[in-house]
Amino acid sequence: MTDTSVDPPRTPRRSTAGAAEGPRPAARRGHRPGTTRPDDGNSTAATRPAGTRPTTARPAEGATGAAHAAPPAAEPSVAGAAGAAGPAGADLHLDLPATGSRRSALMDALREAIRSGRLAPGTRLPPYRALAADLGIARNTAADAYAELVAEGWLTARQGSGTTVAERAEPVPPTRARRSSRPPRPAHDLRQGQPDAAAFPRTAWLAAGRRALTAAPNEAFGPGDPQGRRELREVLADYLARARGVRTDPDRIVVCSGFAHALRLLFDGPRAVLPARTAGPLAVEGYGLAFHRGLLAAAGATTRPLPLDEHGARVGGLAEDPEIRTVLLTPAHQFPTGGPLHPGRRAAVVDWARGRGGLVLEDDYDGEFRYDRQPVGALQGLDPERVVYLGTASKSLSPALRLGWMVLPDHLVDQVLAAKGEREAWASALDQLTLAEFIDSGGYDRHVRRMRRRYRDRRDRLVGALAEHAPHIEVTGIAAGLHAVLRLAPGTERSVLKAAAYRGLVLDGLADYRHPLLAAEAMPATDGLVVGYATPPDHAYPAALEALCAILPPPL
Repeated sequence: MTDTSVDPPRTPRRSTAGAAEGPRPAARRGHRPGTTRPDDGNSTAATRPAGTRPTTARPAEGATGAAHAAPPAAEPSVAGAAGAAGPAGADLHLDLPATGSRRSALMDALREAIRSGRLAPGTRLPPYRALAADLGIARNTAADAYAELVAEGWLTARQGSGTTVAERAEPVPPTRARRSSRPPRPAHDLRQGQPDAAAFPRTAWLAAGRRALTAAPNEAFGPGDPQGRRELREVLADYLARARGVRTDPDRIVVCSGFAHALRLLFDGPRAVLPARTAGPLAVEGYGLAFHRGLLAAAGATTRPLPLDEHGARVGGLAEDPEIRTVLLTPAHQFPTGGPLHPGRRAAVVDWARGRGGLVLEDDYDGEFRYDRQPVGALQGLDPERVVYLGTASKSLSPALRLGWMVLPDHLVDQVLAAKGEREAWASALDQLTLAEFIDSGGYDRHVRRMRRRYRDRRDRLVGALAEHAPHIEVTGIAAGLHAVLRLAPGTERSVLKAAAYRGLVLDGLADYRHPLLAAEAMPATDGLVVGYATPPDHAYPAALEALCAILPPPL
């Protein structure tokens, strides 16, 4: 039979502070009569006589959180406390020894945290009940430790404000700030390779992200697939076929975190797809990004430069070097000199790869931005089994996304996935889902068209300013991309760069991109400036053009 009886209710006694209390000992152990009790953040008075209980109930778990303390056996903590004037119940990491008085240990730990500056003046401590629960000690012990530290001046307790770290007469000297190695922000920024950061489509991207997260399956929030989200690979296969003439399917696409990551997967590490010890030297264009050459050199790869002319890389020299089986090109828009690879040379390099059993690595870094005619199609479309297509969202959207893709020959897919590992460690699945939705909904196409118009206008304003103020300066590489090359008289490049630095104008010299092994007899060096017209925001662009024209040398 179930016992349904209940104990008769007891009438609680009232203390002089008006708090309801039940029967208990007359005094608390460890608490000195007459000391100030800490305000637990839930009481109606800042001070209470010893032995009283707060009148309001402790907030429900989760409303204020619980103070956090490591178990006695934990390693010493280096975690900081909650910020100054933090919310009641903010996590507090304390480390107490396994033996000895709990009250003394707690007081010592709090003193040390305050003395070292880990708990800054004004930091709000968690209620003593929450602290006691997390430390596994009695509430009385935590309350008495708080009260003692209030009496000593380490803490303060105010009505309705809980217990906070007291202001100190001699604050802990601040840690000396580490000097930043970054140069100061330039007055005018005309560096190449960066889109207009202010033009990122925040509203459309946010809307795409909401739709993508709403529709995402639960498994999308688990460990990532090293090949990339299927949703992104499917829309990329359709988009690249439509916009760039790429021939592929989703199973031949591997998502990466950018072009540099793709190079590392191919050339660097114990599971590199094209290890330097067996793949032989790599042919590259005579002018290119020094960062990429450095990355390849760090991986142990040897690079051999191909001379350039008005038709792009002179790929005929590949057949003359039997050791070369791989070549890295920018066929749609040679970087940085400008201009597409001539159609005859496009066909010739593919024929060379077929006959040599080699590979062409196609860097399609800004293929969407062509202004005077339709974009040049991807070289990959000529032979998907001999060309590795490499693309990113860095120029079209933002380098902050860290999203790129590799369209691979079928026989390389498994090797690249083995190099990546069993789980995705770089590209966020949430960003992949958002980009997939952004492309699928048409937002990506609209953004690219809008930016193409904006960058073409920027280019036209650059050309117009030079025609007005420096008509003797030749401008090349302006049919596509986000930068132009200004040809200078021999021997003037270094002095012009010094003048630019004096005026706070940042841009690059053409000499920085020349391969150190490119022989002068194969391709004479030329002086010039690489001017990125996409980087400045709209309001800063006129002043940047004015500064540029001011540093250009007069006609000879």
